[in-house]
Amino acid sequence: MPNENNNKVILKIIGAAVGVFILVYLAITIIGPDERSLDGVVKDINVNTVSHPMGHVDVSPDRKNSLSEDLPDISKYPPQVDSSTPTYIEIFSSTEKAGSGADGWLTEVARDFNDAGIMIDGKQVSVRLRGIPSGEAADYITSGKYLPDAYTPSNELWGELIISRGVKAELVEERLAGNVAGVLLTKSKKDELVNKHGAVNTRTITDAVANKELAMGYTNPFASSTGLNFLISTLYTFDSSNLLSDKAKAGFEGFQANIPVVAYTTLQMRESAKSGALDGFVLEYQTYVNTPDIGYYEFTPFGFRHDSPMYAIGELSAEERKILDEFVEFSQQEKYQNLATEYGFNGFDEYQSETGPVSGDVIIQAQKLWKEKKKPICAVFVADVSGSMMGEPLNNLKDSLLKGQYYIGEDNMIGLISYSNDVNIDLPIARFDLNQRASFVGAVNDLQAVGGTATFDGIAVAMKMIEDQRAVDPDLRPVLFVLSDGETNEGHSLSDIEDIVEDLGIPIYTIGYNANLPALQAISSINEAASINADNDDVVYRLGNLFNAEM
Repeated sequence: MPNENNNKVILKIIGAAVGVFILVYLAITIIGPDERSLDGVVKDINVNTVSHPMGHVDVSPDRKNSLSEDLPDISKYPPQVDSSTPTYIEIFSSTEKAGSGADGWLTEVARDFNDAGIMIDGKQVSVRLRGIPSGEAADYITSGKYLPDAYTPSNELWGELIISRGVKAELVEERLAGNVAGVLLTKSKKDELVNKHGAVNTRTITDAVANKELAMGYTNPFASSTGLNFLISTLYTFDSSNLLSDKAKAGFEGFQANIPVVAYTTLQMRESAKSGALDGFVLEYQTYVNTPDIGYYEFTPFGFRHDSPMYAIGELSAEERKILDEFVEFSQQEKYQNLATEYGFNGFDEYQSETGPVSGDVIIQAQKLWKEKKKPICAVFVADVSGSMMGEPLNNLKDSLLKGQYYIGEDNMIGLISYSNDVNIDLPIARFDLNQRASFVGAVNDLQAVGGTATFDGIAVAMKMIEDQRAVDPDLRPVLFVLSDGETNEGHSLSDIEDIVEDLGIPIYTIGYNANLPALQAISSINEAASINADNDDVVYRLGNLFNAEM
């Protein structure tokens, strides 16, 4: 009898287990996917596929990839220090020295210069100083949209670049204040590379990245001085005699294939590193010493020095040249060099550039090579067409996309959806060749605003499109671009999809039009993407730089 009772117990347990299995099976096959999964979210969304006529694409060489076409008015960058006399010169300066606080060294020099009552040929003189990122300042100068009298970028690469584009620029001073670019690595990763390669330098970094031993990030070399330095230095390691040789190109292609992040901004790159996605990234020393929260990274200098050279731009009069020379000499006084040191400059004075001189023509070709050799991405643009976008916000959104698409390379996979109460698939994902580009333009032109705002429904459908495409080609790098006013009043919430976004690791860049910016920044921050305020008049230029960095 005891055995019979035991058998009955065992049969009951087996029966219960079978019952549970049947219930789980029915839940999966009949009830449907887990509501917390991407499929579970998307199944509740009303999705429509909409066709549109093709639009017109300007294929002229002058239009394609010409960021200078979309530069904002110079008033976007009001002077950090304005002139105080009728006789003055205007200087464009990189922002690490023409800002405020620790980034305001040249700002303070310029103010003191203007207050010093300096006389030249019987006239009191002064300077006007504008802080503009080196790459953007180069675009103003080469386009002729706005010409200063002098230009002090972070390094000489920008000077060579503008000269090669036909600008008359004379190097007046090689160094206003010392600085270097560097690779930041955690101590454990640096020790690992030293143990394996004997040292940490640009060559060991590139080898480690190519061998998948190091997850490295750097900034867009079309906009960032450090990013441009890293690009040129990397090519130099593969063939120092010819940066554009087949050997250099092949080496760079292998290296670039294993780069997980080319960041739109230094902040975005830092956040990626802090999240654990990166073992290392590039940064200027002056920024490094003024950023306490990254002190656990160790700094190793690389490439060209960043000594803030000064160039005279165009045909300066004798009087203008005297003012410039006087200003340079003023900045070299012991008082101001001590101030520069206090603000983080003049470190690593013993460091000598690893690479030799590089012409501007080679720099331009290197930028083009970089854009060609980036790993293709799979991107979906998610456009808010709710009633709150009616009028100027939607018009600005369309303008952003229609102009911004010229900066997207044809090897990328691109799709477009729009959303209000429901979600429309306006353009299924496909390679961004001329036909897909024309279809994209036609779909954007057709967008009309009406209804509520189901932002997270739109994001969920876009992620599903990307995941379906990656099932076909797993090597594609996923990205979403959400263009919205940030107000969600329909469909799913951020909490419904936040874990899904994080698990998939898809960066979501947000562009806000008359927007609730904190709401959009919350979306972008999930996977360390950037958020752009489109209400500024430079949104197309910003998107161009963003698309250059990503696509």
